[in-house]
Amino acid sequence: MAIREKLSGNEAVAVAMRQINPGVVAAFPITPSTEVPQYFSSFVNNGQVDTEFVPVESEHSAMSACIGASAAGVRAMTATSANGLALMWEMLYIAASSRLPIVMATVNRALSGPINIHNDHADSMGARDSGWIQIYGENNQEAYDNELMAVRIGEHPDVLLPVMNCYDGFITSHAIENIDLIEDDVVRNFVGTYRPENYLLNPKQAIAVGPLDLPNYYFEHKRNQAEGMRKAKQVILDVSAEFEKLTGRSYGLFEEYMMDDAEKAIVIIGSTAGTAKAVVNELRAKGEKVGLIKVRVFRPFPAEEMAASLAKCKAVAVLDKCDGFTGKGAPLFNEVCTAMYFDETRPLAVNYIYGLGGRDVRVDDIEKVYNDLTEIVACGKVNDPYRYLGVVDAER
Repeated sequence: MAIREKLSGNEAVAVAMRQINPGVVAAFPITPSTEVPQYFSSFVNNGQVDTEFVPVESEHSAMSACIGASAAGVRAMTATSANGLALMWEMLYIAASSRLPIVMATVNRALSGPINIHNDHADSMGARDSGWIQIYGENNQEAYDNELMAVRIGEHPDVLLPVMNCYDGFITSHAIENIDLIEDDVVRNFVGTYRPENYLLNPKQAIAVGPLDLPNYYFEHKRNQAEGMRKAKQVILDVSAEFEKLTGRSYGLFEEYMMDDAEKAIVIIGSTAGTAKAVVNELRAKGEKVGLIKVRVFRPFPAEEMAASLAKCKAVAVLDKCDGFTGKGAPLFNEVCTAMYFDETRPLAVNYIYGLGGRDVRVDDIEKVYNDLTEIVACGKVNDPYRYLGVVDAER
């Protein structure tokens, strides 16, 4: 039976970590993720978990400690944001290439500079090719649920990769919402006991973690790592299906909202999906065939599924909460366009950069996007596919 609570996103994730009871949590504070280890340290202090909590001197050290713990054979977890994630950069690649299923709450924040503590997706999108699975949540409930499922996904023997549980800083991390928690014993049964096949403290089989990998072997090891990422897609679906049986809450690789007959659609990540859904409802009431896709899993990217979902649309707007500095589109736009490239019925596509550094995204901003899609459909072409939404005196 679900436990009804009112929690912030950070507190909900910390509760999920308490229920999981990992072997090691190593962390260094950085806004807006600081509350996650702060809440969790109180659970350690009052004896609700038997986790070894390791306060370190930097985020680089936090990930290093998690790598050591995971390689030794225990569950390891952490949380960070923005510049903290950037300071982990070297260790992100080592964690992934060592096939260590670390779970990290990544509370999305603008990556300096200029210094900004508010939300956008520059931090995790910058790490999109580091080899970590990336799952994004729209609200507090999804942040909690994704933290639980991340353990099962990363530890699956076909995957063995670290997982980022990404959610929007302040908007999700600090806002308090109603949330349904799962009972502690049900969570423990769902995540199970971590039993790695290979680990450093196994006296029956000696292994090396992070050795020098010369040209004779490196390429094959990276290909093997990539296969783990590809297989993660089915594992994510399987774990989500099991989670739905447990809770009634349904998750896929992405959420389709009123897409059955949609002619114009927005593709988006994170909390802004809630604002966009409200606009879809308003436009549907006026008879417009509009829809929305909210991306949940960015790595591995669900390319084939995305192309199939968008195939019937006439025009698509992809909204990125970070810039790509390529002149041809930001990360999500590039992924969506690549997905649609091999489809014979691909729609017209346009990219909007929005919400950088915590800039408010209002209902009328989303309405403008749908109005632009109407014009694109009418003229049958996209004159400027790389646009900015909500920039003062620089609208284009």
